[in-house]
Amino acid sequence: MSAHTRAAVKAGAEAGPVKARQSLGGRIAGLLSGTAVRVFLILVGLFWLVPTLGLLLGSLRTKEDMSETGWWKVFGAPSQLTFENYSSLLKDETITDSILTSVSITVPATLLVVVIGSLAGYAFAWMEFPGRDWWFLGVVGLLVVPVQVALVPVSDLFGKIGIFETTTGVVLFHTAFGLPFAIFLLRNFFAEIPRELLEAARLDGAGELRLFVRVVMPLGAPAIASLGIFQFLWVWNDMLIALIFADAGSPPITVALQQQVRFFGDNVQILAPGAFISMVIPLAVFFAFQRQFVSGVMAGAVK
Repeated sequence: MSAHTRAAVKAGAEAGPVKARQSLGGRIAGLLSGTAVRVFLILVGLFWLVPTLGLLLGSLRTKEDMSETGWWKVFGAPSQLTFENYSSLLKDETITDSILTSVSITVPATLLVVVIGSLAGYAFAWMEFPGRDWWFLGVVGLLVVPVQVALVPVSDLFGKIGIFETTTGVVLFHTAFGLPFAIFLLRNFFAEIPRELLEAARLDGAGELRLFVRVVMPLGAPAIASLGIFQFLWVWNDMLIALIFADAGSPPITVALQQQVRFFGDNVQILAPGAFISMVIPLAVFFAFQRQFVSGVMAGAVK
């Protein structure tokens, strides 16, 4: 064995333990780093939930207790907790009617955006028609149009056709401004479906409608669920459009709570549970479709 070979072997033998030690240290550092990140994220999540917890506990306290001490005092005096506020809330027709109004606005606006956006997204992705690309560019351009620009002209239009300050007007407004994003999102998602799969379905005799219902919709379920969640949250939490276009005698929950704030000192026992119900409904919708939402978000990152 030459001197050069012996030197190389010796260098490799010396480097081996060092490399092993570095690898072990790297694993320990990675483990500690991962643990630290998890602990940090858990703490951030708990801190983020503090206002929600405070609102929940505050809604379970009497008006007198809320005026005297903070909500955290319930941990030392759990006897303060009561459901009287929710009982009073159910007897308040203003709040209960506003919740029903919010449902009657949010559900149709969400369904219309999902159905029309799915059909349009499929058409832009897989159907040939004159000016398809230019029409799609127009849809993308509508994404940058702010809602405030349309308030005055749409109010004038709705007044002329008799749907101003009606639930129908609010639903149509939310649908119109939700469609550009829906079409853009679903078109890009549907375009990733393998062409061979669609061609095979056509060879089996499937028409465009059957192809859309039996093939495209099941494959696009994650994206459609994500869109539905976004649209539901946006419409449910909206107050600007509701203030302008909704019926003042039957406003949605966001407007009703805003009106109750003016009498905060007199009806805080109703305002707190009303605000919590207004917040927990969209949270329930999100957690109900959480798996589909995550699948839809990850679908664009993994092919």
